[in-house]
Amino acid sequence: MLKTLEEIYQEMLEVFARQSGYRPHSACDLAARLYAAAAQVQALYAQAAWVLDQSFPQTAQGEFLDYHGETRNISRIAATAAEGVLRFSIDQTVGQNLNIPVGTVCMTAEGVRYETTEAGAISAGQLWTEVNARAVEQGESGNVGADRVVLMAVAPAGVARCTNPQPFTGGADQEDDEALRARILDSYRRLPNGANAAYYEQEAMRFEGVAAAKAVGRPRGVGTVDVYIAAASGAPEEALRQAVEETLQKSREIAVELQVLAPTLYPVTVKVALAPAEGYTFDQAKTDAEDALAGYFGGHLLGEAVTLARLGNLLYSLDSVANYRFSAPGADVEALPSRLPTLGTVTVTEMEG
Repeated sequence: MLKTLEEIYQEMLEVFARQSGYRPHSACDLAARLYAAAAQVQALYAQAAWVLDQSFPQTAQGEFLDYHGETRNISRIAATAAEGVLRFSIDQTVGQNLNIPVGTVCMTAEGVRYETTEAGAISAGQLWTEVNARAVEQGESGNVGADRVVLMAVAPAGVARCTNPQPFTGGADQEDDEALRARILDSYRRLPNGANAAYYEQEAMRFEGVAAAKAVGRPRGVGTVDVYIAAASGAPEEALRQAVEETLQKSREIAVELQVLAPTLYPVTVKVALAPAEGYTFDQAKTDAEDALAGYFGGHLLGEAVTLARLGNLLYSLDSVANYRFSAPGADVEALPSRLPTLGTVTVTEMEG
């Protein structure tokens, strides 16, 4: 524990009194000088304690924790944007295509913006089309439930409305200190030796865009290794998978047959009844619950279990939710290294009674 300013000041007074034979009055000039010197000494104590904290990954913060990560060849995971699909529709069919340009911006009622990442069109004779999109701003704020994106910044010619039939998921804030610290410390506990699972997982995690990696030894017999990777939004793009595999093929053990694979997506259907907390409407509790569920599911769940306890805690931690009752999933989803749980159909109803 650091010494307080008053403790240091009193110690200086005692030393001075012993050496000089008298104790200065608190109102004299000498006492003021000693107090000023004590303040500087206390600042040095604080600085020394701060430097000590930054010297170890267990207590370092911010950029200094990043430096510890660099010594283990581990970098902080960057923020990612939520991804999903926007549905554009019209009231009556027309005899020509209605184009949806790349970069068409749609919004939630709260102003969270999404833009199309490819060109689309409502074909002649059709009433709607779906176009891939992502959140304009990176981070968890882009994770929203279904049917939340309902406004168009500038509607494409002839298009009447938009929505998102499925949740936008995969948005993540920049990795915080505690998550980065856990990975750095894990790199000491599970020392990679060029042949174990820790080695392959840590090598895969060095790629930008990889949110999680799981290595499985001997999946096809002795001398085989499968490495599953996931992006923040779910399954990795083929280009990312190939890049990781190309690198690992160069550094794998001799005579080892290695594959880098996308995981099997496992949609988890969620049906839950909610009771809103006092001062909140059911609609607000429903919206908060859908957004929380959308934010929970992502690539970081690769190889992880989805437990009812974790889902329940997620909902119960919301200010707008007083109580909940799940009817699906009926049991915990077990952890399999090759499986990535994703958010399936979400049904939120009001709890009776």
